[in-house]
Amino acid sequence: MEKVIVGLLSLFCLLSCNASDSQVTTPAPIPTESFYFPPLNGEIWETKTITDLNWNSGAVQPLLDFLESKHTKGFIILVNGKIVMENYFNGHTSTSPWYWASAGKTLTSTICGIAQDENLLALNDKVSQYIGTAWTSETLAKENLITCRNLLTMTSGLNDSTDDFDPASLTYVADAGTRWAYHNVYVKLQDVVAAASGQTWTNYFNSKLRDKIGMTGSWFKSGNNIVYWSTTRSMARFGLLMLNQGKWETTQIVSKNYFEEATNTSQTINQSYGYLWWLNGKTSYHLPQTQFQFSGSIIPSGPNDLFMALGKNDQKIYVIPNKKMVVIRMGDVSDPANPTFALSGFDNELWQKINALYN
Repeated sequence: MEKVIVGLLSLFCLLSCNASDSQVTTPAPIPTESFYFPPLNGEIWETKTITDLNWNSGAVQPLLDFLESKHTKGFIILVNGKIVMENYFNGHTSTSPWYWASAGKTLTSTICGIAQDENLLALNDKVSQYIGTAWTSETLAKENLITCRNLLTMTSGLNDSTDDFDPASLTYVADAGTRWAYHNVYVKLQDVVAAASGQTWTNYFNSKLRDKIGMTGSWFKSGNNIVYWSTTRSMARFGLLMLNQGKWETTQIVSKNYFEEATNTSQTINQSYGYLWWLNGKTSYHLPQTQFQFSGSIIPSGPNDLFMALGKNDQKIYVIPNKKMVVIRMGDVSDPANPTFALSGFDNELWQKINALYN
């Protein structure tokens, strides 16, 4: 734990130092056009060039060199749904699967929204209404305070000193809704959806989300967690869905109302957290495994309207609505000496390189 706290303080210093000298550059205006959606099947995906966007071609190679040096495997930039950059490194290819880690939390968030849209569940319902009591070691009165919304917002009040989510490990620290703490207990939402829908989690996920936007991939058990694996392009498809506010072509996959709730501040404790989405441009933020509140934007060099899925070892989905842009990064941890749960100094460095693309 001491090593984690030291790493967090180092990250805070890095972000604070970078905040003063890292300016977000506004890209050249993007011509107005409808979002492009790739076909559900096959490898066809239309492209745009750096020249089409009037971006700085001289900044491309420094970005690629940086990505490769930071152990990246797959990298994609979409603008208006079209591929502007797609690059693979270190033996990875467009067909190679890789894990999403905690970036996959946003898949669970989206499925909860779909289930609520279908009136299968309600976020304000207590979790025990769906999966029964004694799923924690709390008293029944305290356990029944925990709602689906609390799991989506990381405000369950459960002990975050371990990522285990067996009942014996889920012990009381605070009343639900009064404390923000990053914890894998959100996975219980997958059990909630399964119980509410009468289907397995995988079947509901595949039919309601994956197959409707042409994603590939599968869920796999990994230690105490269930982790999604897919290609980089499949991750980009999900990013495109969220860029278009939950709509794929003419089909609203998850309601716009839920999308807006999920990608805005969801509680009063951590301004930079939605429904399992991280939010940039807020006045303060919390990080995993600490109760310290940091001041300022979570990624100083990133756009203020940026919302993101962040996973262990620097799995990233960045969505920037004002730029009609999605950025995907998959790979090994950027700094092996400092593995992270979600945010790392890599985010700030990467956005400095992306900003350099803009004229």
